[in-house]
Amino acid sequence: MISVHDRLGRMVRQAQVHGRIPAVSVALHRADRPLWTCTVGGTGNDTTLGPDTVFRIGSVTKSFTSVLVMQCREDGLLDLDDPIGRHLDLPAHGELTVRRLLSHTAGLQREPHGDVWDTLHAPGVSELIADLARVERVLPTGRRYHYSNLGMALLGELVGRLRGGTWAEVLTERVLAPLGLTATGLAPGERAATGFLVDAYSDEARPEPPTDFGAVAPAAQLWSTAPDMARWAAFLADPAALDPAGAVLAPATLDEMRWPLTTTDETLWVAGFGLGLILVPQPLRVVHVGHDGAMPGFLAAVYGRRGGDGTAGAMGCAVLGSSGTGVEVFDLPHRLLAAAAEHDPADIEPWRPGPPAPEHLRGMLGRWWGEGFEYVFSWHDGTLRARGADDPAGKPPSVFAPLPDRPDVFRTVAGREVGELLRLTRDERGAVVRMHWATYRFTRHQETFEGYDFRTGS
Repeated sequence: MISVHDRLGRMVRQAQVHGRIPAVSVALHRADRPLWTCTVGGTGNDTTLGPDTVFRIGSVTKSFTSVLVMQCREDGLLDLDDPIGRHLDLPAHGELTVRRLLSHTAGLQREPHGDVWDTLHAPGVSELIADLARVERVLPTGRRYHYSNLGMALLGELVGRLRGGTWAEVLTERVLAPLGLTATGLAPGERAATGFLVDAYSDEARPEPPTDFGAVAPAAQLWSTAPDMARWAAFLADPAALDPAGAVLAPATLDEMRWPLTTTDETLWVAGFGLGLILVPQPLRVVHVGHDGAMPGFLAAVYGRRGGDGTAGAMGCAVLGSSGTGVEVFDLPHRLLAAAAEHDPADIEPWRPGPPAPEHLRGMLGRWWGEGFEYVFSWHDGTLRARGADDPAGKPPSVFAPLPDRPDVFRTVAGREVGELLRLTRDERGAVVRMHWATYRFTRHQETFEGYDFRTGS
């Protein structure tokens, strides 16, 4: 019987061959297993390919810059709906908000002014900002998704200004060091693979020139290893496992970043974009969260997995390749994560009895009807929950938290109607006879809206 590691290794080798990628480095991180790595090919120079080989990760850098921006929001240095011009002195486009720039819905043109991909000359900070007067808003703000390296460069400058340092200094101090990402940095170092353009009609692989992205570094400058990036992917998917104290970012803030704000294609809803993160839905209510990257000679894909019965905690995968055209890199982490969850699923924790529901809630548990549909209210893991009687097994329930000063009023903190109130109404004996959830009436029996007294709420 083939082992799961043999299965995954074979998938990596197939991708390397089909994509004709000189070097591929892969790492799979999960909380319940040792780190798994696989490398195929050669570095293209005098160094030996291994898990410690460094690759350019391109736009995966954007996920780091986005976390830095959200740190500033957590610390009260900005609001996501602030116009960026409130914090940076800009000659144009200062009205674009931080939220729109993070989600690539600001409408700003893709690159800085000039033919940067012809000249490979990236502007410095002063030149980048001065040239804003010459760049376009190519779409109305909020109209649709439009990817912009320029927008992310401005956010990186914003982070540096607010923190009193450079983007690189803030990144090292506030993200790389706390998470132990010691192999990640702005320069390739001595253990870097060579990046190639592989000829379309022969087996020739031509090295690409090294590039420094200057003031656009917050969009695409970083280099890293597959183990570091798998750990980063695991953090994006399950921050509480890698950063339990929330030193880098609160788990609730990562939840906010993972909420889709736009789709990348209006006809094929196969990927969305949150606050600086790409979201790739998978079957059975699973989502992969992370970012892809591309720079001359290199492609990268870094994703963590959330949801699903077989998904382990802190599950992340990174695939780094030394070809600018080996697009198999982009699909491979998704297939590896799915295969790992299927063929080596997380261990199943046994169910154990727990304490009973609080006495004042026991009588309201069970089946209720609202808007003609049946719901089941229950008490599990110390929380009041509700789900539709016909909901599929994998659909998460709604979860309620009591208001501290109102024992019969709850806030919906997860699931359907999140944010809305649930109010209990009791009879003279103290039994719950009616509930209102998001103002809709819930009763023990199926009822029409007819006869509802809007003056008394009964």
